[in-house]
Amino acid sequence: MNIAIVCYPTYGGSGVLATELGKALADKGHNIHFITYQQPIRLSGFHTNIFYHEVRVPEYPLFDYPPYETALSSTMVDVVLNHDIQLLHVHYAIPHASAAYMAKQILAKEGRHIPVITTLHGTDITLVGRDKTYSPVVTFSMNESDIITAVSQNLKDETYKNFAIDKDIEVVHNFVDVKRFHKKPVDAFKKLIAPDGEKIIVHASNFRKIKRVEDVVKAFLLINKQLPSKLLLLGDGPERPYVESICRDCTGIERIKFLGKQEQMEDIFPIADLFLLTSEYESFGLAALEAMAAEVPVIATNAGGLPEIVINGYNGFMSNVGDIEDMCSNTLKIFKDEETEKLFKQNAYTQAKKFDIHHIVPQYEKLYEQVTSLVS
Repeated sequence: MNIAIVCYPTYGGSGVLATELGKALADKGHNIHFITYQQPIRLSGFHTNIFYHEVRVPEYPLFDYPPYETALSSTMVDVVLNHDIQLLHVHYAIPHASAAYMAKQILAKEGRHIPVITTLHGTDITLVGRDKTYSPVVTFSMNESDIITAVSQNLKDETYKNFAIDKDIEVVHNFVDVKRFHKKPVDAFKKLIAPDGEKIIVHASNFRKIKRVEDVVKAFLLINKQLPSKLLLLGDGPERPYVESICRDCTGIERIKFLGKQEQMEDIFPIADLFLLTSEYESFGLAALEAMAAEVPVIATNAGGLPEIVINGYNGFMSNVGDIEDMCSNTLKIFKDEETEKLFKQNAYTQAKKFDIHHIVPQYEKLYEQVTSLVS
């Protein structure tokens, strides 16, 4: 099939999922056309059947805010007409679903009927999309999509709760390429980070307020008092300067490392002993799943879709949002002895395999076949 994927190209979960999906589909012989404003972060290397189309937004003095959505719709139309695209799969409702609707109407005037699948990822529904500025357009665009998918049952429920959706939403969970992340840790790398055998705790996010990265630091400081540890903070975002400032004022700053944005997460997760996620809300928790694929147990909040991947007392533990004392206590339970630690790590891997890419991608292919058959 010839499939166009529209996404954000950045480190957020929606862009990562969309890119990994496109690569997996290309490996299965589909022709994948990415449409976005810059090359997706995870799209590296040469693939004979992956194509990238940049959305160019001309700057004119007339516009205080360049009309990206209009340029995106025009680019969709151009790609569909010139590359025999059979469907548009847009990730993150804003502004991709509304831009796809506009493109679909333009193409209909040209005699081309192109189906649209919209995949909801989280804050496009739970935060940004609920803003009164966007809500009517988001609701309309979702209802005009031929198929809507959500990356967790929780996100599906939240969408019905907050929007007047008049069609079924399919749950297609986020996925992980288990083979890619399940690596033997590089001992020299691990010893460089933790020369005295400290436990390596990792957090990865886009450092937005909803991630509550300050809680990661606070929980780590409690853990480190009882269990010698190192904290690796991966990613970047608006809250990073603030988090760095509070770290400078705390005892144990030498045990906290900010590594910034990292593309090769599969090289970092295998050296970790624990993944710490303190978010106020997560629609799914893709970074946690990737860590689990590397045999890393997870300490997380019981928020959003996280209970769909973290089984309390099995592959990690969940705490209430902000309860750093409980997070510390749960961490110590995992590391109380070598046998318990080994069991949690094995369970993390076992749980991750349920969401392996080879189980999830066929679910999207089935939807593609379903929606294109209606057009033909």
